[in-house]
Amino acid sequence: MSTDTTSGSAQSQPRKAGAFDIRNIIGALMGVYGVILALAGLLGEHEPAKTGDVNANLWTGLALLAVAVFFLGWAKLKPIVVPPDFDRPDDDPTRPAPQRKRPPAH
Repeated sequence: MSTDTTSGSAQSQPRKAGAFDIRNIIGALMGVYGVILALAGLLGEHEPAKTGDVNANLWTGLALLAVAVFFLGWAKLKPIVVPPDFDRPDDDPTRPAPQRKRPPAH
């Protein structure tokens, strides 16, 4: 019986959302686009007549990198905690599998 309570308490502890937190995904995408635009601004041709003498790719890339740092820092400092009573169907081996309705054979 002691093994049942130990395994039950281990499963009932809260866990973090981790890599599937939407803030991590948004931060990673913004970071990738920010690096691409910053490099395009630094290494690419700059046409000051079109942008009013502003390197738009560089500044937009830097802004996207700042947003990426914000989102990734937010996810790191305040992680989403999944409640311990969250129902996961794969936890209970005695639970029957969901049944699919199949179309009638002709």
